[in-house]
Amino acid sequence: MSNFSDVGNLMYLDLEIIEPGNITNISEYLVNATAKELSNTDGRNWIPLIVKEIAEDRYQVIGNYFIYAVAEAAGLEKVWCIIADDSEETAKVTKILAGEEIPKINLSTASRDEIKSALEYLIEQPATVLKGVKVPVATNRIDEAPRQYWQDLKPITKLGCKITGKKLKALEKLFYLTPQPLPDDIKDAKILNTMTTTELKKLAKKRNISGYSKLTKSSLVKLLSQ
Repeated sequence: MSNFSDVGNLMYLDLEIIEPGNITNISEYLVNATAKELSNTDGRNWIPLIVKEIAEDRYQVIGNYFIYAVAEAAGLEKVWCIIADDSEETAKVTKILAGEEIPKINLSTASRDEIKSALEYLIEQPATVLKGVKVPVATNRIDEAPRQYWQDLKPITKLGCKITGKKLKALEKLFYLTPQPLPDDIKDAKILNTMTTTELKKLAKKRNISGYSKLTKSSLVKLLSQ
C-alpha cells in the first residue's frame, strides 16, 4: 500500500515499474501522433500520470491513461507521476477529473438545476438520440415526479416528455437511483400512477377493498387516492 509520506508527491519514476491498469479506449492515431510530438521536445510529460503504489517500488495508473500510452509509444524511460492513495473513492474522482469517466447524478435526490444541466449535456452530445426532447418540459416533469421512490428510470416514459426506448437508455449514462421505501399507506395520485396495476391491486388487497380485482388502473388510482 502507498507510503503515507509519498501520497501527494510528484515523483520521477521509471516507466517499467508502472503498470497501466485498466486503460480506456484510446485512439492509436492520437497516441502515436502525440508520442511523435513529445519526442521532438525534451521528452518529459509535463502533465503527470496519477498512480497508486501496489507493492514496494511498483505502481499502477489510476488516471491520465493517455499520458501512459503516449510515454510508452515514445519510448520514455522515466515519467512524472503524482502518487495517490489506494482508495476506490480516489480512483473514481481521479478518472472523473481526467475526463476518463462521466460523473453520475442521483436522480432520487437531484435538484431541478442538476436535472436540467444533465439533460442539456446529453442533448449537446454528437449523434444524440434525445433530439426533439424539450429540456424545460422534461426537467419540470421529472422534477415534479415522485422520483424518490423509483426503482428504475422507466416511469420517465410515462411523463409525456418524449423520452422512451433508446432515449431512456441514454439517460442511464448520467442518472442513477437510490430509492426510498414506499409509504405503507399511499394516497398520492402521482405516486400511485407510477405503480403497475399488479402493485395497485396488492395495495387494494392490503386495505381490504372489495372488488379491486376487476378494476382498471385508472379506477384503482382514483380509489386508492381517496
